[in-house]
Amino acid sequence: MIVGTRGSKLALVQTNYIKKCLSNITKEEIDVKIIKTTGDKITDSQLYNIDSKGLFTKELDKAVLEEEVDFAVHSLKDVPTDLNEDLEIAAVPVRESPNEVFISKYKWDELPKGSSLGTSSLRREAFCNLYNKELKLKPIRGNIETRVNKVINGEVHATIMAEAGLKRLNLAQHIQNRFSIEYFTPPAGQGAIAIITRKDSCSKEIIGKINDYNSFQEVLAEKTVLEELGVGCQWPIGSVAKVKDKKLRLYSILLSQKGEILYKNRIEGPIKEAYNLGKEIGSLMEDYV
Repeated sequence: MIVGTRGSKLALVQTNYIKKCLSNITKEEIDVKIIKTTGDKITDSQLYNIDSKGLFTKELDKAVLEEEVDFAVHSLKDVPTDLNEDLEIAAVPVRESPNEVFISKYKWDELPKGSSLGTSSLRREAFCNLYNKELKLKPIRGNIETRVNKVINGEVHATIMAEAGLKRLNLAQHIQNRFSIEYFTPPAGQGAIAIITRKDSCSKEIIGKINDYNSFQEVLAEKTVLEELGVGCQWPIGSVAKVKDKKLRLYSILLSQKGEILYKNRIEGPIKEAYNLGKEIGSLMEDYV
C-alpha cells in the first residue's frame, strides 16, 4: 500500500503513527509518498482571506482519486465538509486532545497590554477580542516548530496553538496555559486524524479496523455543524463534542471578528445521533451567520 501525506514534521509523525497502527493488523508493506499542497505553498497570506477549500488536502485527495496512493492521512480539521463523492473517511483513530493552548514566556492572565500575539486564525483573533486583552494581533504562518520559535526568539510575545500538535511533536514543554474548551473553543475536528480512501478501495476494510467509534462520532457532530452552515475558516466558529457517560455532548459558539458572541449552544443525545445533533446546532446557528 502507498500512503499520501504532506511533508511537514507533524504530517509525517501522524502518518508514521497510522503506519504503526496498521502494522498491528496487516503484514502488508506501506510506502510513504510526500505530496505538496496548495496551503504549503502559501506563506504570505491569512488563510481565512483565501477563497479556497481543501488548502491542505486537495492535492492529496486527488492522488487518492487517481489511485497514485491507496489512502491519505490528514489532520481532520483540514478536511472540507464537502468531500468528493468518490472519497470517504475510512477511519478516525483515537483522538488526541482538542484543546487550545497558550505559548509565551508570560501566563495568559499576566500578558501585558499591547503585547503582540501571532495568529492566522480568524477564530483565535475573535476569542482574543472577546476577552478584551488589548493585544496587537499579527499574522503568523509556518509549521508548529516555526511558530514556537517565533515566540522564543521574540518576533511575537505569544501565540495560540492546538495542544495535539505540540504533544505529537514532543513540544508540550512550551505550553504556558491550557484553555478549557468552553473558554477557547477549538475548531471542528481538532486533535483528530482522518484517513481518506476511495469508496471502492480494497484497503478500506483493513483501515477501518483502526477506527475509534467515539472519536469518529465526536468529529462527525462537529463537522456537521459546519456542513449545515456551509462555511469554513472564514467564520469564527468553535465546535467540540465529547462522549461521556454513553452520551455525546456538543458545544458550538459563533463569534464576530470583533469578539461579540453571536450564538452559542450546548446539546446532548445518543452517540449514534451525532450527525443529527450537529445538524440541529447548525440549523439553529444559521440565522446568525
